[in-house]
Amino acid sequence: MTTLDVMRSPTTTSDQRPPAEGFGGIASKMGAMTSSSSATPDAGHTDRFARFVEDFGFAQIPSTVLARTKDVMYDGLGALLGATSGRYDIGRVVTRFVEETGGTPDATVFGTSVRTSCATAALANGTLGYYCDVESHHPGAIMHAIAVVGPAALAVGERMRSPGRDVLAAIVVGIDVACRVSSALNPAALYARGFHPSCVAGTFGAMAAAGRLFGLRGPALRHAFGLAGTETSGLLAWASDPTEHSRPFNMGLASGHGVVAAHLASCGFGGPPAVFGGKYPLGLAFTGEWHEDELFRGLGEQFKVMELCDKQYACCAFIHPGLDGLLDIRNSERVPPEEIRGITLRFPISGYRIIDGNPLRSHCAQYVLALAAHTGAVEFYDILHDRRSDERIGSLSRRIRVIGDAELDRTYPAVYRSVIDVETMDGRHHVRDVTHPKGSPQHPLTRAERVAKFSRLTRDVLSAERARDIGEAVGRLEELADINDLTRLLRVGA
Repeated sequence: MTTLDVMRSPTTTSDQRPPAEGFGGIASKMGAMTSSSSATPDAGHTDRFARFVEDFGFAQIPSTVLARTKDVMYDGLGALLGATSGRYDIGRVVTRFVEETGGTPDATVFGTSVRTSCATAALANGTLGYYCDVESHHPGAIMHAIAVVGPAALAVGERMRSPGRDVLAAIVVGIDVACRVSSALNPAALYARGFHPSCVAGTFGAMAAAGRLFGLRGPALRHAFGLAGTETSGLLAWASDPTEHSRPFNMGLASGHGVVAAHLASCGFGGPPAVFGGKYPLGLAFTGEWHEDELFRGLGEQFKVMELCDKQYACCAFIHPGLDGLLDIRNSERVPPEEIRGITLRFPISGYRIIDGNPLRSHCAQYVLALAAHTGAVEFYDILHDRRSDERIGSLSRRIRVIGDAELDRTYPAVYRSVIDVETMDGRHHVRDVTHPKGSPQHPLTRAERVAKFSRLTRDVLSAERARDIGEAVGRLEELADINDLTRLLRVGA
């Protein structure tokens, strides 16, 4: 495999990193906030960024970007519909909430026949879209963009009866906005302070997509940016929640809040017109950093959707390179799990604590690697149901170490480079250094692999015929006069 290169284990290793400063320390030390251009952003930066949201149209989308956007959307719908399977409780819980809260039936909760307001539908579908943790993500921005932006665009598109080409343009712009705002804030700094970048920055992406479909321009759109900043939230406290409900709820919050911000602005509601600048700018509130050049580098020419990575495994993306390495060793070296004495995974020091012994199984490298060594796959059902009761898996999980490596940190978070060392009972070491896992732009899934993944995720939710119809509708989305021609296919049980 071209992305798996055997190397000697790095020797530069550290378990320490400086603690993140508190808000007061940052404010007193910096006065306002840092900026990559050394100038405090003013209203002009918000205005310039908002003009991109206003003016970028479908005709400006390159063909490669259009094709990739449809692939990402199709993949995201598979993950979302898979979450509504009767194997999981999240669909029943979310549907009950929607039914009890009601709302004007503007948009669909996918995988059900329930319709509600576009903001509530975005909340529900965003939560479902991230539940199985198997949709695409942006490594550098640490952003699950399609799980946030897609539901917002589809919900507002349903309400407005938008043509498919407008929804596609909204998704392209929304993904760009979400990823660029996350990078401007520094997603690693958000993580260090306990914030979830996909929720904090994703709210802006959802708002941008929704705002376009509501037809926001000028001051109304600037106010919507400000309202999105006021609404944004999302803590990493979900790491202690074994129900796996609050983790995807962050995506639902971002999607729903983005729609609310855009809808309020469309009704004439005011908001901060320059949320990236002023006395209390976004960066100061969340990280004490603001790198405004990240908003504009390649804007309108380099599209963040092209940088998204597809996921093969239903778990934290940080573990995927190590999983690729482990499974390559398992298969190419013919190493049976009972012959493994121990496994060492080296990961960038700035992020390894997230996957080292995390009580949440989806983010626990020890659990995921032990599971994969025995089963050859990582399905979300096995994340929810602890397989360590099988002593073979439990025993191996206790013999897995995760080490923070300073050398690997040089490319983090843009690349989750990982080194995995599998020691066998006879003392041999099999080592893989993985920079780009399967599903990354450098090592993409094939069309056949993408269709197989969609079918696997939706097999107990959709008929084969319905699954095929959805794929065909997404494939010609720009030809649809009304996005409802797609969303009707996403209703189940109607």
